[in-house]
Amino acid sequence: MEITAAMVKELRQATGAGVLDCRKALESSAGNFESAVAYLREKGLAAAAKRTGRQASDGVVEAYVHPGSRVAVLLELNCETDFVARTDDFKTLAHDLALHIAFAAPHYHTREEVPTEVIERERAIYRAQALEKGKPEHIVDRIVEGRLEKFYQQVCLMEQPFVKDEDKTIQDLITEAIAKLGENIVLRRFVRYEVGEGLE
Repeated sequence: MEITAAMVKELRQATGAGVLDCRKALESSAGNFESAVAYLREKGLAAAAKRTGRQASDGVVEAYVHPGSRVAVLLELNCETDFVARTDDFKTLAHDLALHIAFAAPHYHTREEVPTEVIERERAIYRAQALEKGKPEHIVDRIVEGRLEKFYQQVCLMEQPFVKDEDKTIQDLITEAIAKLGENIVLRRFVRYEVGEGLE
């Protein structure tokens, strides 16, 4: 099948990939649009994985105040160059991350940051609950580990389902941006404020 300029243009508009990559994807998928998109996505995510070790020292500080001024988020999102930091895609990502943090109120950035004593406390609670419900001892550990995975998804930002698309996690969202923008992107830090939080 002949790959036309119109086909390449359509794929480029849909994916943001380069002209040569789009042509190659269409050639490898015999002109099938969906297969070409899947090809580019796989290629982009594989390339994104290689970029994660690169230094990301540019970027933006994003401030978000939720309507009603009761919740606010401040975060630093880094990339490799100021060129990417100025793009609409990067700014949108920073805004979406701040919006998500305002909504989902993560306690930790990653599961590695969760203190051991918090994990052990949760384990003890889940174990006691499973035993109280009469679950057999030999499956209690599996139940506890399953509940612990759900706990991580609730309190760890990178594992939370994205508020605008629950089929992807925050980590997926950032990985897709790395693939699209061609640079390493790191959410360096964030803080969430809520009126009255911490007052007894």
